[in-house]
Amino acid sequence: MPGTAAGLTTGIRTSEAELIERARRREEAALREIMQANNRRLYRLARGILRSDSETEDVVQETYVRAFTHLDGFIGDAALSTWLSRIAINEALGRLRSRRPQVELGSVPEATLEAQIIKFPVSTAATDPEKSMAQREIQRVVEHAIDELPDAFRMVFIARVMEGMSMEETAELLGIKPETVKTRLHRARTLLRENVEKKIGPVVLDAFPFAGQRCERLTEAVLRRLGVGA
Repeated sequence: MPGTAAGLTTGIRTSEAELIERARRREEAALREIMQANNRRLYRLARGILRSDSETEDVVQETYVRAFTHLDGFIGDAALSTWLSRIAINEALGRLRSRRPQVELGSVPEATLEAQIIKFPVSTAATDPEKSMAQREIQRVVEHAIDELPDAFRMVFIARVMEGMSMEETAELLGIKPETVKTRLHRARTLLRENVEKKIGPVVLDAFPFAGQRCERLTEAVLRRLGVGA
């Protein structure tokens, strides 16, 4: 990782430069702050390549170890999050190549390059288990559909939609043109919609459940109003 500490603040916001300097001194609070700010993005990007929860966790750990031991090489030509993302992507691609030697960079994303992929509200789980179960099933369907997207489309979808990165940020991260990002995102959305619609049928049949606690609450309320029972 080329570069020197002298160039550390080049193009970096003062607050980020200070955070990086503290991390270089191995201050625990700074290291924690960096990881907490980047964990989700790194996990999603790496998982978009590997599609394996356990391997992805290993990659994220390795990414931080490499980054924190080579912070002198961070010259600030991009945001820290982008630099970390590139390391994670390269680590994931390295794992993929060792697993499938025939894979080339061009067949995944071009150039460089929880578990939760999409979180659904679970605050109602205790009071409405049927709804929670339906949400988990929908989440499973969506996650599987994302996993089935072609590699290049999946990475653009994760960066743009799931991580909310701009067109320019995504293009820079994946080493492609903004127009290519736009085209791939459109295609990814189309494929994802078709895939989800094809698989969601059985889940939709169980929508608006009326059983369990909900059914029991209604039954007891009616009986109370009728003065029946205890």
